[in-house]
Amino acid sequence: MISTLAGVVREVDLAYGRGRLRLALPEGCVPTMVRQRTVPPVPDPAAAVAHALAEPVAAPPLAELAQGRRSACILICDITRPVPNGLFLRPMIETILAAGVPADRVTVLVATGLHRPNVGAELEELVGDPWVLEHVRVENHDARDDAAHRWLGRTSVRGTPVALDARFVDADLKIATGLVEPHFMAGWSGGRKVIAPGVAHHTTIRTFHSARFMEDPRAVPCVLEGNPLHAEQLEIVAMLGEVYGLDTVLDDERRLLHVGFGEIVALHRATVERVEESIRVPVDRSFATVVTSAAGYPLDKTYYQTIKGMVTPLDVLAPGGTVIIASECSEGFGSAEFRDAQRRLTQLGPDAFLASLVAKPLADVDEWQTEMQLKPLRQGRVELYSTGLPREDRALTAVEVVDDLAAAVARSIARSGDPHVAVIPDGPYVVPYLAGAVGG
Repeated sequence: MISTLAGVVREVDLAYGRGRLRLALPEGCVPTMVRQRTVPPVPDPAAAVAHALAEPVAAPPLAELAQGRRSACILICDITRPVPNGLFLRPMIETILAAGVPADRVTVLVATGLHRPNVGAELEELVGDPWVLEHVRVENHDARDDAAHRWLGRTSVRGTPVALDARFVDADLKIATGLVEPHFMAGWSGGRKVIAPGVAHHTTIRTFHSARFMEDPRAVPCVLEGNPLHAEQLEIVAMLGEVYGLDTVLDDERRLLHVGFGEIVALHRATVERVEESIRVPVDRSFATVVTSAAGYPLDKTYYQTIKGMVTPLDVLAPGGTVIIASECSEGFGSAEFRDAQRRLTQLGPDAFLASLVAKPLADVDEWQTEMQLKPLRQGRVELYSTGLPREDRALTAVEVVDDLAAAVARSIARSGDPHVAVIPDGPYVVPYLAGAVGG
């Protein structure tokens, strides 16, 4: 949904941390607001979950699926995704237990990929229901633990080495839960992506994150057809055999818009078809100034995750234009490996940094996010507003860090001579695309 608000709106609210950040627009600015198409939230989320489990996509009801199973493993996303785990985990687990699966053979596994584990109060927040923590095992995936994985072979076309967490591979009933939203590399999150890279060995993940995947022109938001990552993920799912999924869709206020359960590939395809029209927003011109966010908490906890918000609006950014992004970065920069990659970027420059990646069959841990940052840097300039990033880390961002968001917008307008500004309050959860003539 877009709306041009010249002469009407002088302030906008951007997703920022656990709230909103108010931005006063400069005089003469002509803002175009880019938001998800309004879809009414589910009136009774608990009833919607019960309905999804009872009437799945391309599968029997969960109560039937769980009959005769010896064990079950349920994947959940880590703390970087606002998945409403507290809504569906307990009814799902209760259904599995009622079918006769022993509680000590049910595992909830946090699909961390190569992110850090979620423990303590953070794990409690992530799971969202103390009953789950009290009744079944809740554990974190560790991509670096060689002994904790099962080797499944290599994919047929690209030869990706495939090793997955043994707790998931060995489970009699396999379920991957998650959030379907745009992903700046895999097209869409959720479904097969929760498995790989979610519970994959580091060699699998680092292959996905190598330049031969990252630089592929089809490895972009909202594209599945021809996307090499999606193709690999589907083949990995096929290696596992019988796998099921639970997909959720949220609005910009984290309210439930849809929940579905079923065979993982068919369900994900159906969920993407359902949500795509509201999330992909056609825009009839490009903009020299794009103001966006990193989607607020939990995605804007680190600068590492902030890069997603820089990449998503590139289709509507005019060449040489400016992306101005607001991200709290409440936990600061990110991993030590990401910090090292950013340091190499600032030392080498974008071209030499990319050249250093091209020949690698395995990306170094977390350097892929730095590689993704090259995309907006090639197209224009990036400016960051953040109250949580330590001042000593600013140089490592490789972008300009600003202390006054409104002044940054005014400077960008002055540089371009174009008062038209695209405002994307909810960052990478909305994907604008150029549908008409290019302006500028």
